[in-house]
Amino acid sequence: MLAILYDIHGNLPALEAVLEDARAAGAERYVLGGDYALFGPWPRETVELLRELDADWIRGNGERWTARPGDAPQDAVVQDAAAKCAEMLGHELVAELAALPFELRRDGVRYVHASPVSDVRSFGPLHDDSEEEMLEGVLETRLVFGHTHLQFKRQAEAGIELLNPGSVGMPFDDDHRAAYALAGPGGEVEQRRVEYDHERTVAELRRRFDSPFGAKVAERIEGARFVP
Repeated sequence: MLAILYDIHGNLPALEAVLEDARAAGAERYVLGGDYALFGPWPRETVELLRELDADWIRGNGERWTARPGDAPQDAVVQDAAAKCAEMLGHELVAELAALPFELRRDGVRYVHASPVSDVRSFGPLHDDSEEEMLEGVLETRLVFGHTHLQFKRQAEAGIELLNPGSVGMPFDDDHRAAYALAGPGGEVEQRRVEYDHERTVAELRRRFDSPFGAKVAERIEGARFVP
């Protein structure tokens, strides 16, 4: 059984709950889809726990932004978050995460953070005409991605299955529960949600980061929605 974890964002209690659920369901291997540390109150602890897994890793925009904040949006929340994350991870770990591969191809499945053409452009729950361009050249029958923090599965017009396992650490679909997916040996997929103490994460964000960044991310986790 393969567990697919995306968008953890330094939310250690959410990750711990997901790993407990995944192991109980029979998970033995993991694919980790990026955005491991940025924006969360436990960036290093989260990465250290992930390193204990038998896992394949890919890079998200969070790893790129932390290493190269000039690539990130030039607003106070993102820049402050990237600076704090880099400080807490340390230069060596920041560089290691930024050097992770952009994608993983295995067993007829392609894994990317957002889409095959970008780590920030992604797919939505409903068809959009722009997705044909993002799927150009994809030969796999299933494409797994995250970034939007919305858990869904649907068929693209090109016949490719689009699978977003959702966000472990920061769901944006009005559901506080941590989201991930399990893939069985026959390719069947189960999308799962796991309860965790999200208020603990909210409180820790506000305690550790007395800044607009801490307040904004706490608001997003508390409301389970993206708040601009």
